Amino acid sequence: MNVALKTVWDSFLGPLFRRPKKLQVAALCHRGEGDKREYLLITSRDTGRWIIPKGWPIRGLKSNETALREAWEEAGVKNSNASKYPVGTYSYEKRQPSGWALPVETLVFSVAVEDLSEKFPEAHERTRKWVTAEAAAEMVNEPELKEIFRNQ
Repeated sequence: MNVALKTVWDSFLGPLFRRPKKLQVAALCHRGEGDKREYLLITSRDTGRWIIPKGWPIRGLKSNETALREAWEEAGVKNSNASKYPVGTYSYEKRQPSGWALPVETLVFSVAVEDLSEKFPEAHERTRKWVTAEAAAEMVNEPELKEIFRNQ
């Protein structure tokens, strides 16, 4: 009987109760070429874990333009270019103040960093760090984001 109930839950009832994923866009900021390529990680404001700049879509901006805006606001990236198309996606659960987790699908755009400012909107709330792709894969929590770094 338990197998039958699990089958019904997994294939029919469970999907009815799951929230659809929300969409965010992120910036995979990098500098240098080949063996010298580094990636920019920042700390999250709430837990201080290592992440890449990301945020909700902005009306009137293309997804890659929003990724650039987030890179500026959260990491001080300026005068840089983002890829036209995502280089990957990852999912995560965004904790809400209520305690609920919101499922999020994140489109990741490559950003070639040309300039980095010391003064940016969230400078006092975040720490930045340049690391190798291998180190970044070890530092972030999301398994699919780890794979994006490992495939660079």
